Amino acid sequence: MAEDVQIDPRGYRFGATVTLTVAVIALVLGATTAGFVAMAVLVALFLPGALVGPQATLQSALFKRLIRPRIGAPTETESFRPPRFAQQMGLGMSAAALVLGLLGLDWGFWLFGAFVTVASFLNAVFGFCLGCEIYLLIKRAGARTA
Repeated sequence: MAEDVQIDPRGYRFGATVTLTVAVIALVLGATTAGFVAMAVLVALFLPGALVGPQATLQSALFKRLIRPRIGAPTETESFRPPRFAQQMGLGMSAAALVLGLLGLDWGFWLFGAFVTVASFLNAVFGFCLGCEIYLLIKRAGARTA
């Protein structure tokens, strides 16, 4: 079983702020070449977090280097697993938006781009990680059936 890496929850909330910013830019640019580039940036930002965990993302590196030294160590940490699942969901949604947009299915770009935007907004503004909550619901459901 893999080690349960503990992370600073403020870091992935900062990451959600970065995600929200890029997602809004993508939606403002729309299903255009520029919007597709912005969505591709989101895919690239989600990829290391989906594969390893949020501690491996560019957003995390920026948080550790620029913000955490100014705000100090966290009073509590969390497992990387729920945020990694959230990163996997974000990767799936942003990739779906990009692929569907590139295929000329603009509705898919808007729909999945909106999902990413809403989820990142909830985390950035309210500290509510939708993907983390879904992960915990799945774990609880699995524990009940075992």
